[in-house]
Amino acid sequence: MTSIVGVHGIGKYHYYEEAGGSAGGAAEAVRTKWNTYLHQGLTGRADGAGQYFAEIAYYAHHLHGGPPKPPRQMEAPAKLVLADWAVQLGGPFRDAAGESLTGLAHRLAEWLLTRMGPQAVRFAQDFCPEVAAYLGGGDPRVRARDAVAEVVRRRRPRVVVAHSLGSVVTYEALWAHPDLSVELLVTLGSPLGMRDVVFERLAPVPVRGRGARPPGVRRWINIADKDDIAAIPAVLASCFDGVERDVSCDIDWLDFHTVRNYLRCGSANEYLKPYVT
Repeated sequence: MTSIVGVHGIGKYHYYEEAGGSAGGAAEAVRTKWNTYLHQGLTGRADGAGQYFAEIAYYAHHLHGGPPKPPRQMEAPAKLVLADWAVQLGGPFRDAAGESLTGLAHRLAEWLLTRMGPQAVRFAQDFCPEVAAYLGGGDPRVRARDAVAEVVRRRRPRVVVAHSLGSVVTYEALWAHPDLSVELLVTLGSPLGMRDVVFERLAPVPVRGRGARPPGVRRWINIADKDDIAAIPAVLASCFDGVERDVSCDIDWLDFHTVRNYLRCGSANEYLKPYVT
């Protein structure tokens, strides 16, 4: 049996709908795709798929707040995430104390569209509400975190591969359940270090400006594409103790954040091959 568990990122609620409201069905559909992507990365072949991932820890249904909305129609917490995230990208600050959140969101959406294109706006429509839903605290955060912990406890994987927001959920799950043991944590396109959006709101709270590798994790490898607008900063060792290596890759400036490209590009091969052969 394979010894790798995956944790998905943003924008995966549609799998739950397509599976008729089954989290297990959604997880299996994602697992099938991840196995295909990693097979392509490991072998260089576009056909076929291996059985690399034992399970995908699925949590998107715990954070769902309805279909994606244009930035100006987002709820206030998502608009605040958008505003703080855009600053990390070099975007404009709020012009004046009297500017409404809706006006600010509209202005930031236009800025994203002009600077990075429509794919960045579509990304924001998934990223901002889901980050806001998770970091807003309460039941959604606990349920998502516990869903990941349950899979890790049941599967007892040697490796966890966590993508996007899934890296945040996994980080907190492993800290919240220190009895869980993992030989290798691989984070892909992680926003864990994003200031004013994620980093300061983590549990446990970083100490003196530094987070740390969860106690049950032996090794931590972080992989980030140079154009990934969620992986800010790309070098997690700059703000977390215990990161063994930050790996930079160049997957696709138009498709900068998908797990498909991260697993297919081969950047994780060196670290995953010992566990799949």
